[in-house]
Amino acid sequence: MLIQFKRRFSMAHRLRFDSVSKCMTPHGHNEFVAVSLQPKPEATGMDWGNANYAASFADLKRHWHGFVDDALDHAFQLGADDPMLGYFRDHEPELLPRLLVIQGDPTTEAVATALYMKLDAILAKFRPDFECVRFEIEETPTNSIILTPEDVAACPIRLGEWCHRADLSLNDIVPVDSWGQFDSPSNSEAIGQKK
Repeated sequence: MLIQFKRRFSMAHRLRFDSVSKCMTPHGHNEFVAVSLQPKPEATGMDWGNANYAASFADLKRHWHGFVDDALDHAFQLGADDPMLGYFRDHEPELLPRLLVIQGDPTTEAVATALYMKLDAILAKFRPDFECVRFEIEETPTNSIILTPEDVAACPIRLGEWCHRADLSLNDIVPVDSWGQFDSPSNSEAIGQKK
């Protein structure tokens, strides 16, 4: 049995490696991320005849949805070598926590892989009895990326250290201790947002 939940977020990015693509210009999407979880084989699983679930939806999605809502939503996705990073460092450093940065172009494929890794880190810390077995990002109503654990394991590069931390980080530019934690009373303030 798979347990699936979906969240919507807005983002912007630009892709620099395809010089004839209109995606070189910064632009945005309203995306959906859907994750499918299941109890690990060694976990208890369904509590038939009692709770009649392996875990509540609220408990399973709390930290992931917190990350999507408080960190990922409205982030600007850039490659680690994008010259726009220099602009933000020099002219708008307060926006550095709003930049999702990975190695190479921030394509939906690469960002989905980084976010799957982030979800794995969150599950390892807060719900180690569950694993993600399917991860989907719908970039547009006609384009989606679907990943499995095998796809993530096949990624030959380290997209960023932030992907492997169970916190609200989106890049490795901002010091680790500056990022909000899930246990903080006000995550939005911790990462420079006002809600």
